[in-house]
Amino acid sequence: MTDLDRAPEAPDIAVEDPSLYFNREISWLAFNERVLEESFDPRWPLLERLKFLAIFANNLDEFFMIRVSGLHEQLEARVAERSADGLTVREQLTRIGQIVRDQIARVSALLSGTLLPALAEKGVRIVEWKSLDADTRRRARAYFRRAVFPVLTPLAVDPGHPFPFLSNLSISLAVEARDPETRERKFARVKVPEILPRFIPLDAIERGKREPGDPASADFLPMEALIAANLDDLFPGMEVLGCHPFRVTRDMDMEIREEEAHDLLSIVDREIRRRKFGAVVRLEVSPGVPDRIRTLLLQKLEIDQEDLYETEGPLGLAAFSAIASLDRPDLRDAPFSADTPPALVDEPDIFKAIAAGDILLHHPYDSFSPVLEFLRRAATDPLVLAIKMTLYRTGSDSQIARALIQAAENGKQVAVCIELKARFDEENNIVWARALERVGVHVFYGAAGIKTHAKAALVVRQEKDKLVRYVHLSTGNYNAGTARIYTDTGFFTANPEFGEDASELFNSLSGFSKKSTYRKLAVAPSSLLDSVLGRIDGQTALAREGRPARVFAKLNSLVDAAVIRALYRASRAGVAVDLNVRGICCLRPGVPGVSENIRVSSVVGRFLDHDRVFAFGPEGEEEFFLSSADWMPRNFYRRVEVMFPIEDPRLRERIRKEIIEPVLADNCRARDLGPDGSYRRRSPAPGEPERDGQLTLLDRSRRRGLHAVALPA
Repeated sequence: MTDLDRAPEAPDIAVEDPSLYFNREISWLAFNERVLEESFDPRWPLLERLKFLAIFANNLDEFFMIRVSGLHEQLEARVAERSADGLTVREQLTRIGQIVRDQIARVSALLSGTLLPALAEKGVRIVEWKSLDADTRRRARAYFRRAVFPVLTPLAVDPGHPFPFLSNLSISLAVEARDPETRERKFARVKVPEILPRFIPLDAIERGKREPGDPASADFLPMEALIAANLDDLFPGMEVLGCHPFRVTRDMDMEIREEEAHDLLSIVDREIRRRKFGAVVRLEVSPGVPDRIRTLLLQKLEIDQEDLYETEGPLGLAAFSAIASLDRPDLRDAPFSADTPPALVDEPDIFKAIAAGDILLHHPYDSFSPVLEFLRRAATDPLVLAIKMTLYRTGSDSQIARALIQAAENGKQVAVCIELKARFDEENNIVWARALERVGVHVFYGAAGIKTHAKAALVVRQEKDKLVRYVHLSTGNYNAGTARIYTDTGFFTANPEFGEDASELFNSLSGFSKKSTYRKLAVAPSSLLDSVLGRIDGQTALAREGRPARVFAKLNSLVDAAVIRALYRASRAGVAVDLNVRGICCLRPGVPGVSENIRVSSVVGRFLDHDRVFAFGPEGEEEFFLSSADWMPRNFYRRVEVMFPIEDPRLRERIRKEIIEPVLADNCRARDLGPDGSYRRRSPAPGEPERDGQLTLLDRSRRRGLHAVALPA
């Protein structure tokens, strides 16, 4: 489809007007704000609130490492281009600083004023050194000498000792000391070792054990507090004047010139090591750090005052995830057990089950085990001839990769497209790529300059006198760990057209094929954008004819300008547009004459919404699609992505009941985006019960007897 074929632009709307778009970076910070808000919500158990706080902090770290660092690079390169909403690079950085400083101030107040006191009442305490009794201090000192002191390396800063390298996200102590003889003031840096636990369980120290004894009561001493209390052992004979924690964040993005790379694996391996030395983009300190130390750090790190952030309380709050995972059922969400769909229970032979009809898996409510079984069975089945699949985020202990290794050892033809550039998973993927190559798996890395983000697996099986292709496609990664905490949707089929498409997709990834059109699949970067725009414009045409028209999309991010313009056209024509966008949304809903028919919501709940689900058409007439792709330029132009239809009426009804309706009906965890960029949390009307979409699905499964779930009152 060309631009001439699409619905024409309304003449009185300037679609390039910056006022019609939200800033991408500010929108992302709004998403992280929604994560932070969950830690304020008393309806969550205490450790779950702490978990949300840790997730917020981890998200913010990655935002600075990737997005803020990118803005700094643009600033240094004097890039004059403005963002879609009309902001300069400097204006974006200034606004980011204002928002983040406000957020971290509220985080500090929440921790000190609410969460830590409430946890202490329940027997989980983050303690200070000064609060310890004499006997506990003695035992803690002994632990320090035995387990911590040998690991530490104090580094002086003077003419004979250059300022040390500070690793990304590391916590350091800025130590000021004075020589009692010369009265000379000295400065040193002590790194808090990341190889040791950040929070030390005091009962483990006292009992000489590695793990806490009584899970119902636990006192934790931060590692930096233990080190600070024992600085005399590190600087004997010196008078310690002060000790101030600080933390740096570095640019961790990688730039790989693939056109110059003869061996991509080696290039990525080298760049991983190199990026550890990226420029500093953020310095975090406590408010009490003296000006002379701040000035020294800013000078040595070569950053400006606006890159310095004051933080009350502990630094590196992502480390609280260790406390949040304590074995305290009374302070955490009720556990649940994922189940196997009836189609796979009734027919334990997974190939026969798939041959009997398409199968949908809705994780985490449905177990990820059928995906593992699919590949394990393929690895050992004598009728299986070949296995092909893509791997994006493998994880450090990948059962998928182990099954592929076993398949190769059993003589199967195994081909795997591993995405070496999957951000922050590069090292895991390199390890598995080398392990797979050692056993004879055909490992390849896709096209230069394009990430392979599609999730696809193909098993070719000899059955009587013909070859049968079994296909698995998914919205999420082949990672059993994330399948327990992300909502994703997977699809099994033996439909020959899907099989033909899967074969041609893998041929295009591994060879020189320039295949651009498929029977069932829409594939980026060749046809996905046109497919999405064509379906939106198709609804626009229906609305202009006076017929019912609708677009529903559930996705992680909406950034692409062409899609946003198409949705504006649809809204103006009268199409009902419902968008559930978990994270970034650059579309501005509710603008009179432009987007008053567009509703945008976002859900932050127990599970991370990750699936991409689309429906085009009025209820009962929809076309349903699942996809690995968000509606972002990178997904349409710089990645291999797949969108695929769900045609079985049973599965279409399941998507409607389990995904679309719960999202739209949620009046508990959903928030609505307004035209001013603010998110308003939904709340039940008087007399209306709370409806948490994710808990509704867990409860529905429990009532069917599939899960044992205890829901909060």
